Amino acid sequence: EVQLVESGGGMVQPGGSLRLSCAASGFTFSATDMSWVRQAPGKGPEWVSRINYRGGSTYYADSVKGRFTISRDNTKNTVYLQMDKLKPEDTALYHCARESDRILATNPTRRSYWGQGTQVTVSS
Repeated sequence: EVQLVESGGGMVQPGGSLRLSCAASGFTFSATDMSWVRQAPGKGPEWVSRINYRGGSTYYADSVKGRFTISRDNTKNTVYLQMDKLKPEDTALYHCARESDRILATNPTRRSYWGQGTQVTVSS
């Protein structure tokens, strides 16, 4: 069974930092591209970042480029999102997902494989 468990969210002031973690199980993590997706209240999901299965290629949405860093540790089956210079508009529920499940998120089964998310709130 695919399981993704996010942690590390919280409340932080603008300009602050947080590091999110996502622990994976139930599939071959080291062979799987992973993504982070966020959803703000009243808005649809927004793709944030992706990392390929080896960790050698990373991609970012323009809204977070230069501020967020995605990484992974295949020995720990964990993907991370380091978030620096946080802004109020970064406030959202952050999910990790297998890239294939992110792309096919209109399929309820594939969407169910996303993690439950961890809340990030940026406010003064």
